[in-house]
Amino acid sequence: MLGLGTTAAADASGGTGSESLAPAPHAAAAHLHAATAANPCGFVASVPADRFKGIPVFDAQQAAKPFSVKLHTSQGAITVQALTAAAPCTTFSFRFLTQHGFYDHTHCHRLTTQRIYVLQCGDPTGTGSGAPGYSFNDENLAGATYPAGTVAMANAGPNTNGSQFFFVWKDTKLSPAYTPFGRVTAGMDVLAKIAAAGEDDQNGPGDGFPTLPVEIHKAQLVRG
Repeated sequence: MLGLGTTAAADASGGTGSESLAPAPHAAAAHLHAATAANPCGFVASVPADRFKGIPVFDAQQAAKPFSVKLHTSQGAITVQALTAAAPCTTFSFRFLTQHGFYDHTHCHRLTTQRIYVLQCGDPTGTGSGAPGYSFNDENLAGATYPAGTVAMANAGPNTNGSQFFFVWKDTKLSPAYTPFGRVTAGMDVLAKIAAAGEDDQNGPGDGFPTLPVEIHKAQLVRG
């Protein structure tokens, strides 16, 4: 489950409402982690540490290299182009987790079909409370918008990014609180199929587990 009501929730008007894109809160501090020359992203250990792969060590040269990730799911393939220039820390983390097989054999645990239009993934526990054992700072929020095809981070408050992310399958109005770090370049039809099948309302009307199960069989790094 998601931590509904535990954080300010962005609704379709950009204000606050009953929907939240927040994982359940955990021990990661919700304040800006000190950025240093050695750790400009503020990567810091946190709990829980599900399927722990270590903590990334930022490399600016590696972070600047363009890449995409192809997610082979049970409903079809979805390809995400990483916005490395706009969100170097987030995309570096996404690359790190992908390369270490973190997302393999996980499923997307939440679909929303009212007010906000997202499919949320990236939690190896499938509960909405999972995290990779570290958190890091927000970025790319100034003027952030969430049109269809946006890929952005879910969080439990400011600067609590971990592994959970969401696809925007239909233009959605959200407060600029969720780091946009990618865009879907192939597979919008897959997202449309998943959304059309609906969800089970377990979190409330229009908010629950997808009717069509979405397992990420493999997250494949595609360079260039």
